[in-house]
Amino acid sequence: MLKPDEKFARRRARTRHQVRAAAGNRPRLSVFRSSKHIYAQIIDDRRGCTLASASSLDEALKAEMPKGTDKAAAAAVGKLIASRALEKGVKEVVFDRGAYLYHGRVKALADGAREAGLSF
Repeated sequence: MLKPDEKFARRRARTRHQVRAAAGNRPRLSVFRSSKHIYAQIIDDRRGCTLASASSLDEALKAEMPKGTDKAAAAAVGKLIASRALEKGVKEVVFDRGAYLYHGRVKALADGAREAGLSF
């Protein structure tokens, strides 16, 4: 029987493989959710570099949001990552939720990014 962290790693690898296969030339918007904060990166897998990043620890958001563990903070991170991506000329991405369910904070981040003009 697999341990919970092994199950998590398998789900993450399976999701990432499917996302990379479907991405084509689009970069991926990767999400990491910890118990205290949420992080997002836009990664170009062809070049192997990060194009833009945002988190609930950014100075602009930290002043507005008292804690980074709620949906409002996740939506703000989504809007921030979308604005940074649009500055770099990235308009279309593929969403990589990792091993997390598309629910709660992960969904709020995705909705915030869509509201700010990112399409996926």
